[in-house]
Amino acid sequence: MRADSVAGAERPGAQRQERGEEATDRSSAEPDYRVRELEEEREAPDVTKSDEQAPVFDVNVDFMTGQPYPLWEQAREECPVFQTHSNMGFSDRPTYVVTKFADVEQVLRDTEHVSSSINAEHIGQFMGELILAMDGQEHRAYRGLVAHAFRASQLEKWDDTLVRPTIERLLDDIAPLGKADLVQAITTKYPVQVICGIVGVPLEDAAQFHQWSELINGGPMHPEEGMAASRAMRDYLAPIVEDRRENPVGDLMSDLVHAEIDGEKLTDERIYGFLRLLLPAGAETTFRVMGNALTALLTHPDVMQRVLADRSLMPQVIEETLRWETSVTQVSRCATADTAVNGCPVPAGAAISVITASANRDESRFERADEFDIDRPVQNHMAFGTGQHQCLGMHLARLELRVGLDCILNRLPNLRLDPDSKPPVIEGLAFRGPVSIPVLFDPS
Repeated sequence: MRADSVAGAERPGAQRQERGEEATDRSSAEPDYRVRELEEEREAPDVTKSDEQAPVFDVNVDFMTGQPYPLWEQAREECPVFQTHSNMGFSDRPTYVVTKFADVEQVLRDTEHVSSSINAEHIGQFMGELILAMDGQEHRAYRGLVAHAFRASQLEKWDDTLVRPTIERLLDDIAPLGKADLVQAITTKYPVQVICGIVGVPLEDAAQFHQWSELINGGPMHPEEGMAASRAMRDYLAPIVEDRRENPVGDLMSDLVHAEIDGEKLTDERIYGFLRLLLPAGAETTFRVMGNALTALLTHPDVMQRVLADRSLMPQVIEETLRWETSVTQVSRCATADTAVNGCPVPAGAAISVITASANRDESRFERADEFDIDRPVQNHMAFGTGQHQCLGMHLARLELRVGLDCILNRLPNLRLDPDSKPPVIEGLAFRGPVSIPVLFDPS
């Protein structure tokens, strides 16, 4: 999965020529895997109609620093459902990659032919038993245990008592300085402190949870480090979980420890699975997308000036950032039965890599899809997925982004990129964000 650069991704025509085959255009007999226009209701896939096989691409993009959008653009144009030689972390399963909006939506909403259970053998190795690998009624029951903590009524409470005080406290540290790296000073600290407060983990240990979260999320690429972080997080949480059994305090950890499904309390492994999911998911995804939003504003000074003059534009900035540069680019599924996506047969047992970030750049849905444009017509994006596994924390993420960005613009006047430092670069294959945002501002 890791390689040097996206430039090494071969075009299918070149691959055919190397094999001594004649490269042809789409008008030839080569199967056309481009997206067809959807009717009001898409017919159920008929896998008996064709013996076509998905074209093969080599995923040649560096996991940490790569720029995958050119590859995904090529795929959307030439073969939007393709098979990859890279196993994408799924052992010996064949892997099919889905890149267009309509097809991504189909797969994520298909509960008859598609399952999330593959996450148990992928990220589940490091997070433990988790709802990402559940389907159907089991998933609904377990999701319901934590859903209340992320409802709108609860978020109002978090806004006043946790979210706003957290960002203001972080800004207190840098506002007098006139210079900072917003990734190191703000975005890596803010979301993880918020989710620690919601779950019930001491805020003074938030930096440690950020480090563990990064290692757990990277577990499929670096198994030893991911497993060590998983064990360390469990060892840390164990005494807190035991204390909540005897002394519940109204936080989310207390709720999980005392929750019941069908009259039975959760096993310890289910509890730790929830916590290993909620802490990394609540911290890592939002910190990256907040960095992406700040990068967008700082590299589009005309938009920055409009937002400074009219804060009612902030929701447009947030939604366009989520579409343009979402922090998590893909989700994993597997086929439970022979099926088809955009006419391409996908056999039972195959892994499906659903590229939500590519769907958000689909030219057939978004005009000038590669541009950051807060004035584009409102349309649903796939940053939080769709279907039964749509991101549970999406409303919290939007709240953190709105409050955080607003406070940063208020507290750091004349905010601008530091001309003596390298400009921020949004990078990465599966997780995208800048590693540094050096800025100047007027001390206050």
